[in-house]
Amino acid sequence: MTSAALGVFRDGPDAEDLMTVRQEFGLGAIQDATFLAEGLMNRNWRLDTVTGAYALKLLRDVPAETARRNALVLGALASAGLPVCAPVKTRDGAAVLEIDSRHYLLSPWAHGTHIEGVDLPLAEVADFGALVASLHQALSDQAPVLLPTADVRPRAKVTSPDVALAKADRLLTAISAIDEPNTFDEQARQLLEERKVLLDKHGASPPAEGEAPGPFGWTHGDLQYRNVLRRKGKVTAVLDWDRVAVKPLAEEVARTAQVQFGGELGRLDLDRVAAFVGGYRTVMPVSRADLADAVHRLWWKRMSDYWIFEFHYDRDDHGPDSLMAPSERLLAWWTDHRQEVEHAFAAGT
Repeated sequence: MTSAALGVFRDGPDAEDLMTVRQEFGLGAIQDATFLAEGLMNRNWRLDTVTGAYALKLLRDVPAETARRNALVLGALASAGLPVCAPVKTRDGAAVLEIDSRHYLLSPWAHGTHIEGVDLPLAEVADFGALVASLHQALSDQAPVLLPTADVRPRAKVTSPDVALAKADRLLTAISAIDEPNTFDEQARQLLEERKVLLDKHGASPPAEGEAPGPFGWTHGDLQYRNVLRRKGKVTAVLDWDRVAVKPLAEEVARTAQVQFGGELGRLDLDRVAAFVGGYRTVMPVSRADLADAVHRLWWKRMSDYWIFEFHYDRDDHGPDSLMAPSERLLAWWTDHRQEVEHAFAAGT
């Protein structure tokens, strides 16, 4: 297939790049290239070829060197029988294909569906908690995974109430400078004003600076339903390992529960939070105190962070726009139900 023919695919990669991808990965003729709009950070396509179906990722949110390291991690996890997709290698044995300043990663297509955590039966939620714990265990196994030893305890970064308020004011100033604000701008302005009210009311409750307590190690970094495929009640693939990092394990447990079980609905499904945490604890012990600390830190991070607004107004990146309103609703609900949330995270202790 010529590069001109490859260029007819709607929203496809650059035609010359796609020709090089086909040649370097030995794909044979490409029959279709379908853009996957669900990706918020990188650009992704499904490639249907004579040799099978593949997921092609154009890296925009992770350095190429980090992507190469993570590719080795995925190979080790796949060999251990965990549901991940080991990247396809080029004819020269590289996992990341560099074309000029662009970097591509190719993986076999994983079959399954992205299902929000609130739609899962409690038994599947508990199984998912156990799977996350198994991933944490495997990532800490230095021999096959080849990650550096996680021997430096992470330090918790805490944004002060004054800095958080100043960030809100800066964004409000940017919105007020727009000549013709649209519906999103008006909603953003209202939500930022509401955030300032929450900060004024709860500014005396930030967590402490310093080393985070509890067990720590290598983690996935972004376990949310868009990065998990399911089929017939089982996880078939955990995707998008761009944010592999050393963190407190309780931090990933807390964040995963938050984004999986209601983060986009404006409230948490506390029964499923409890099932998830209980499932995790069947494999990895994490104390009630450590989880309570992680939940408190995550709540304050949501209180003092404006990443969705900053993507929109600072980077002109509108990918996460749809998350703005539900994220702010969740923060308001969480703030009103902090004791109930902490109790759910204590499941199994």
